[in-house]
Amino acid sequence: MTDAAILESIPHRPPFLFVDKIVEVSDKRILTRKLADTDADFFRGHYPGRPVMPGVLLCECCFQAGALLIARRIGADAATDGVPVVTRIQDARFRQMVSPGQMLDVEATLDEELDGAYFLTGRITVDGKLALRVSFACMLAKDKE
Repeated sequence: MTDAAILESIPHRPPFLFVDKIVEVSDKRILTRKLADTDADFFRGHYPGRPVMPGVLLCECCFQAGALLIARRIGADAATDGVPVVTRIQDARFRQMVSPGQMLDVEATLDEELDGAYFLTGRITVDGKLALRVSFACMLAKDKE
């Protein structure tokens, strides 16, 4: 997927877009990259003097990768079906802190699809070391008119 395809597939936009590039994608797995931008506002206030990327934003990286995977699975007419939204977060395990300037490899794997619910596992590695593992579920939400 190109940058334009990312923007067409999910509703997130800067500064709340946490996918810089899609590296690989298959039917049940996606690998994306995100640079922990040194200029990101959250680094200024989250542990000043030793900035750390907030854990909820690490989770969000996985959620957005998962949304891209789901959008790819449901096809081009996804806009009429709705957008993937997180309905459950389980077992988030943070293994290392992420600092400004680090490159995140973000993986989302579809574990199961059942009656419109998507159950996924997200993993983030930095320099080959696990930073986060999280299980989550998504469903498609239609826009309110």
